[in-house]
Amino acid sequence: MADTLRRLVNTTTCKLLQNKLESWYKDYHINSCDQNLNRCCELIELTSKVQGELFTILSLAASEGGVYCGIDTIKSRFLPWLGSNFTVITPGVTSDTSFTLLQESAEKDRKLWELTTAHDKEILELETELNTTRRHLGAVKQELAEAHLELDDTQNKSAVTFQLTEDEIIRLRTELRSVREQVRYYKQKVEMLDDYEHKIRQLKDEVAFLSAEKSSLQERVPGRCSPISFPSVSRFSPTYGKLTNGSRQARLISRFNDIYANERLHAQNLLRRYVDDLEMVKQIIFIATAEAFQAAKMAFRQFKLRVRKTLSPSHRGPESLDDTVIDYIIRNLDLYDVQSSINDVIRSISVHPKISIPIEVDFILISSFIREICRVAFAMQTLDPPLDIAFTADGELFNENKYRRSYDSDFTAPLVVYHTWPALVENGIVIVKGEAFTKRGALWAPSKSQSRSISPVRSRSVSPARGLSSRSRSPSPLRRSISPRR
Repeated sequence: MADTLRRLVNTTTCKLLQNKLESWYKDYHINSCDQNLNRCCELIELTSKVQGELFTILSLAASEGGVYCGIDTIKSRFLPWLGSNFTVITPGVTSDTSFTLLQESAEKDRKLWELTTAHDKEILELETELNTTRRHLGAVKQELAEAHLELDDTQNKSAVTFQLTEDEIIRLRTELRSVREQVRYYKQKVEMLDDYEHKIRQLKDEVAFLSAEKSSLQERVPGRCSPISFPSVSRFSPTYGKLTNGSRQARLISRFNDIYANERLHAQNLLRRYVDDLEMVKQIIFIATAEAFQAAKMAFRQFKLRVRKTLSPSHRGPESLDDTVIDYIIRNLDLYDVQSSINDVIRSISVHPKISIPIEVDFILISSFIREICRVAFAMQTLDPPLDIAFTADGELFNENKYRRSYDSDFTAPLVVYHTWPALVENGIVIVKGEAFTKRGALWAPSKSQSRSISPVRSRSVSPARGLSSRSRSPSPLRRSISPRR
């Protein structure tokens, strides 16, 4: 803009215009009409030239001021002047004074005025929104203050309630401790009563056997009644056990396989509801099976001994006493006190060192599974030769002839981590394979059941009240079946 203004000053157009005006004024009355018109047109051309330079300076000055500077001046002076039918004579000498440039300048000014109006409107809207936000903020601050007051009040009430609750907790803990001590005391009493009951039952059986033996001896004295008879034995062939040995063996092996396929899975599903570790569940099932076989074999030896002692004084006939005893047991398998074996198995697995389960779990859940195993194992002892399960040990070398691998085993591992089902043997020869889990490196790494902390196992002694009630309803099996007639 400064260059344009300097150029306008240096051209002395305004001085020349003033001189021509003065000269024209002096000669106006002397000149003719054409001369005066020529002088007027010449002055108009000079004025248009000066006006073009001034419009150029106006545009440059407005552009240097930015968007909002000079708005008031343009509104008050320039726009009214343009609206009064102002026209510009465009000489052919210069293009800066053209009417097109004037229109563009006016259009720019109009747009600038519109932008200014929109800007003012936006500012007004923002101020209105700001005032609304301030009022809302004031309301929120008031609500926050009220919330702080309510929080303080609640904290004060909570402090009082917490103090009362803490005292109540201390009192309840004291009561719980005393109740636990009482429960522990009663459990000890229950275990002692259970042991006493077991001993009493054994003594009663011995007394009954001795009474039967005494009666049989008295019957053999001259003048007494005829000796005791055993109708349940005399009605059948003394070689019944030997004749049916093969069929009974096949039936028992089939039942053993059925237990593995059905009852074992049912017991496993019951335990899985309370024990998350599947490995521990499988070990519990295997240990219960092994303990059931041991309990059944022990019960069979005791039962056989009692029957032998009872039958030996009155035994007659060519068959041996052992064959007679076995025949009697085969025909009276229902006299086996399976509930006593179940209690022994549950007591054994409750204190087994390999088993760790939550305290709320009771092995009474799998009593039906243990009952079936005990019955099958007891009946297997009547075979000739009897069937038994193979000896097992964790970490033993895997034997293809003795076991098959479980589905989740490592089939390249040489050692057994744990067993899931025992093998059935006859005189040391495997007739039914068992099942084992094998995995490389598992014997040196802690298992999941050993690595995690599990609740302690509680004592699972059978309630003596239930035992007494069940036994009081039915007499001793041997007394009910072979006690001598008086």
